[in-house]
Amino acid sequence: MNNFHRNLNRMAFFTALVLCGIALFYRVFLAVAISNIYLNGIIIGTTLFGILLCFFKVFALLPEYRWLNAYARGADVNNMPPRLLRSVALLLRNRHGNLNENGLRGILDAILVRMEDDRESVRYITNTLVFLGLLGTFWGLILTIGGFADLIRNLNFNDETVLATMQAGLSRPLGGMATAFTSSLLGLGGSLIVGFLGLQVQLAQSAVFQKLEDTLAARTNVFQDDMVAGALPKIESVLKRIGGAVQNMDKKIQ
Repeated sequence: MNNFHRNLNRMAFFTALVLCGIALFYRVFLAVAISNIYLNGIIIGTTLFGILLCFFKVFALLPEYRWLNAYARGADVNNMPPRLLRSVALLLRNRHGNLNENGLRGILDAILVRMEDDRESVRYITNTLVFLGLLGTFWGLILTIGGFADLIRNLNFNDETVLATMQAGLSRPLGGMATAFTSSLLGLGGSLIVGFLGLQVQLAQSAVFQKLEDTLAARTNVFQDDMVAGALPKIESVLKRIGGAVQNMDKKIQ
């Protein structure tokens, strides 16, 4: 449970630090967000969803910790955990808690693959935030180039109000640049936040895996295969003696 609380405290402290930074610079944050309210709103919403998903995955490990601690104390394995370790509980119930080295290796490999699959959603959200940032960058560049092209096309240098027209026409390309920079900033910042929280999820799951490995290793007969391998030469020697004795008896009978 110490590892669980340590990772959860890191996540809570980091999230609180981000919220404090937004509260201190809320005017700058609002200016960045409203530069392109649609795309930036999607990026902010995706970041919030990723944060909530990381906290949900960490809290979902709490029953796994409780089941492991109960099993380490010798409790009944019929009380199965809800998600990741359910297959372990079923296998231990069928084998009455007895495992060999090969069985232990198979269980650990299966649980490791399941944990990696469980973290795929967090990785996908992190990659999506990077993609949205890049999408905003290219979108803003397209708006900027198109705005400058329209501005130059519509300018009449013989007109005395050309400077006023140019000043008014710069709003579109400057808005495109604002979209490019703000979406990139929010996308990279969101991926950084969700990536750090996803790392804490990985560390929490690794703590469960290490606890499971230590608990099962303490109850595994790792010498069973070695004993069988050591007994094979002796069995072969006995069989050869029996074969030699049978041949001697055939010779005497003949």
